Amino acid sequence: MTVQRIRTMGDPVLREIAQDFTKEEILSEETKQLLEDMNDSMLAVGGIGIAAPQIGVSKKVTIIDVPEDSRYEDATPSGKLIIFNPRIEFLTEQEDGYWEGCLSVPGLRGYVERPNHIRVTYLNEKAEEVVFEAQDFLATVFQHEIDHLYGKLYVDNVKDIKKLVYEENL
Repeated sequence: MTVQRIRTMGDPVLREIAQDFTKEEILSEETKQLLEDMNDSMLAVGGIGIAAPQIGVSKKVTIIDVPEDSRYEDATPSGKLIIFNPRIEFLTEQEDGYWEGCLSVPGLRGYVERPNHIRVTYLNEKAEEVVFEAQDFLATVFQHEIDHLYGKLYVDNVKDIKKLVYEENL
């Protein structure tokens, strides 16, 4: 188990547009180790998603794992999803809002509205193409994690600064 340091807001790697993986890179031992490190780091802090830039690696991969017993009331369990080079398509203009948190923005929550029905095309850990539709909370989790791969944090999407608060004030 190798838990890596989670990079926090202000670290330049979080503002970079990450690099795509080749299929060969996805299948490499180095990438398998990266995925283990990401997963271990996410689980160590109780996260439901993590992107490679959050552990200092500017590459387009994220892991999403919304558990059955999630602390989020509107959460649909996802199983562990490993997502390389995602492309997102918005299937509706209707938005849902959630109080988002982030491993890279510790202690804060922000109210963010995002499209509530999306389709994501990506490569899995076997370098196979996957097309996945997500709705509601899971759609928000996908968008949040994919934002990390493009140098964005959820705080960039908070429309009303009064809705960016410390967790204990929620």
